[in-house]
Amino acid sequence: MRKINEKETAEFLKNFLKQEIVKIGVHKAIIGLSGGVDSSLAAALLTAAIGPENVIGVLMPYKSSSPQSREHAELLASQLNIKYHVRDISPMVDAFFADMPDADVVRRGNKMARERMCVLYDYSAIYSAVVIGTSNKTEILMGYGTIFGDLASAVNPLGDLYKTQVWQLAEYLKVPKVIIEKKPSADLWAGQTDEDELGYTYQEMDEFLYLLVDLHYSDEQLVEQGYSEEMINDIKNRIRRNQFKGKLPVIARINRFSV
Repeated sequence: MRKINEKETAEFLKNFLKQEIVKIGVHKAIIGLSGGVDSSLAAALLTAAIGPENVIGVLMPYKSSSPQSREHAELLASQLNIKYHVRDISPMVDAFFADMPDADVVRRGNKMARERMCVLYDYSAIYSAVVIGTSNKTEILMGYGTIFGDLASAVNPLGDLYKTQVWQLAEYLKVPKVIIEKKPSADLWAGQTDEDELGYTYQEMDEFLYLLVDLHYSDEQLVEQGYSEEMINDIKNRIRRNQFKGKLPVIARINRFSV
């Protein structure tokens, strides 16, 4: 997997955030703090870009969320010296599923992700602030995110960083080690981890995706690198199926029918 130049990447992303926020015409930014490495890195870059006084973090636990997630999010906010709010999403999510007790964990997880984004955009209105995204390149390519949920934002500094590069840059920017070293999890239910759900480690996915997406390896070349046809087909199908999540809605153009 290709390493990044930490110093140059960090400087580029800080400037990117500052410029994009200025373009929108605001001075403040809202970011959801989950206690995970992605939101922690995005918050660290954001704070360095526009100053801690202009960053508002939002913690949005559900009743089954791990207490560790809140502990780590508060640790990060304290280290960066940013203001944050805590908004429990349990009442909203539970009210939605009150008459659908058999809803599975996927539906409940999607609702939690979308409810959190509703909260972030409400705070965006309160503070006249832009919502910052925290999804990385691995998640986006694999479709591991909820459309109009955690994938929604106005500006995303991490969308071209693979997960292993997120860890590398987080180390450089001194994100707390306890956050970097824990198993990645969307914290949607007890014991849930990203890698268990995806079926591969992030190291495996990133090495494969780099060859496929960045270097444009053919199936034959991937097989030569030791990848099974099953893995090649599985990941390529996931990318194909989930491409719509990263695009604006498709609009049917009818200009040619004007009279």
